[in-house]
Amino acid sequence: MNTGYSGTPLLKKLGVKPDQTALLIGVPGEVAELAHYDAFAGRTCIASLAQPALTAACAEGPFNYVHVFEKDARALEASIDRLREALVPNGMIWASWPKKASKVATTLTEDVIRDLALAHGLVDVKVCAVDAVWSGLKLVIPVADRPQ
Repeated sequence: MNTGYSGTPLLKKLGVKPDQTALLIGVPGEVAELAHYDAFAGRTCIASLAQPALTAACAEGPFNYVHVFEKDARALEASIDRLREALVPNGMIWASWPKKASKVATTLTEDVIRDLALAHGLVDVKVCAVDAVWSGLKLVIPVADRPQ
């Protein structure tokens, strides 16, 4: 399991727990361990934002854990409401984007993702280095907005 420079295993940094249901979107090869984590609760959906409605198979949410890897701000903005709808009230969305140092072309930054999240009823609570290329921002539904 990849620990990166911090020494903390990736799945621990991301708050992944056994028996969570997961929706994984655009997982790059360099973090394939996330897509192959066998303790997810049997309902792991791997999709692409380009697929209509995140595909019918992925419409079977809600999910505890949603992780989207994206380079394009417009694609993330177009799907953020669907991602929020796919989430259990106390679940998490990790939005990952390529770091500037990676030299990967992107229109996303931490600030762009934070602004998109706030505009769509989500707040950020944590940031982490996923690997040498990707950073991630953890988004949640504010406690005051969660159904009782």
